[in-house]
Amino acid sequence: QVQLVESGGGLVQAGGSLRLSCAASGRTFSGYAMGWFRQAPGKEREFVAAISWSGGRTNNADSVKGRFTISRDNAKNTVYLQMNSLKPEDTAVYYCAAGNYPQILIFPDYWGQGTQVTVST
Repeated sequence: QVQLVESGGGLVQAGGSLRLSCAASGRTFSGYAMGWFRQAPGKEREFVAAISWSGGRTNNADSVKGRFTISRDNAKNTVYLQMNSLKPEDTAVYYCAAGNYPQILIFPDYWGQGTQVTVST
């Protein structure tokens, strides 16, 4: 088992920035790809970004390219999502996920509880 705990969500004005963090614990973090998904009210959960264990491979949804950056610090068992130029349509609960590439892009093995991000106009 891998436990994932997100932090860093909150309320921000459009055009602002937030950095989400996800701390992993439990079964070894080693070797897992990590990712972020989000779910807006009334919508299905959608993929946002993913990063391989080494950090050498990343994927980003078209809707966040050029604005969001995923990174990881394996020494700290933590993955980050830097979100810049936020838009009201980025409002959602953001979930951290862990799994193997490329399955993590669709079917992660583990999920966090989520953190709310609200972008006001």
